[in-house]
Amino acid sequence: MSYKEEEVKDNHVKDLIRAKESLMEELEAIIYYEARASVTADKSLKSVLEHNRDDEKEHATLLIEWIRRNDPAFEKELKEILFSKKELKDLWD
Repeated sequence: MSYKEEEVKDNHVKDLIRAKESLMEELEAIIYYEARASVTADKSLKSVLEHNRDDEKEHATLLIEWIRRNDPAFEKELKEILFSKKELKDLWD
């Protein structure tokens, strides 16, 4: 989905969109590093790729925390679902 930033008037909404797009990019980077690390035969390269992948996980987590602090509906869902002991099927509406 694409949007034109000038079409969004609310600066808070613009920041939420920026954060969520950045989160998607961090998750994509995790996927790339994971895939590359899984197929490389060179142990030192594998180690570097796994390190980079884990750095991206930290970046993604920081973005999730920023989003949680700035999107009350997102925060509500996170509080309800994350770290729950319930079966996943019992967590959705």
